[in-house]
Amino acid sequence: GESRTIEVLLYRLSFSEDDREIVDRFVEFQEALIEANTDKLDEFILETDEFVNLIGLQSKKEFISSVGSDVLKFNGCEIIDPTILFDDVNSASLIAKVRLSVEINGKELRVISDSVVSFEKTDGKWCLGKWEN
Repeated sequence: GESRTIEVLLYRLSFSEDDREIVDRFVEFQEALIEANTDKLDEFILETDEFVNLIGLQSKKEFISSVGSDVLKFNGCEIIDPTILFDDVNSASLIAKVRLSVEINGKELRVISDSVVSFEKTDGKWCLGKWEN
């Protein structure tokens, strides 16, 4: 079978519980991308017409459809040295280098991006608003 992986390289010794909750959520999001689990992705991403991702700006629906139809196929991910910044109790950003192995329309790319991921807490769960790379 294919090897599809996710790794989180944590160079910080301790995260607060709040920080860890967001890191874990981003890891779960990456797992859903790698599994092309469209139902899970639908839960993770806030309703938005402007979901920023690797192939530009798409609506949430277009992005999930790209992942579900293998237009955008995630094979691996490393989240390197994440830092969490809170704007308030329901709004935060995860900043990290993210190394992705991804196929776009069948063409394999390895990308390292400086990512800023915006999270908002909705119904007690952290959801992604933007993933800027």
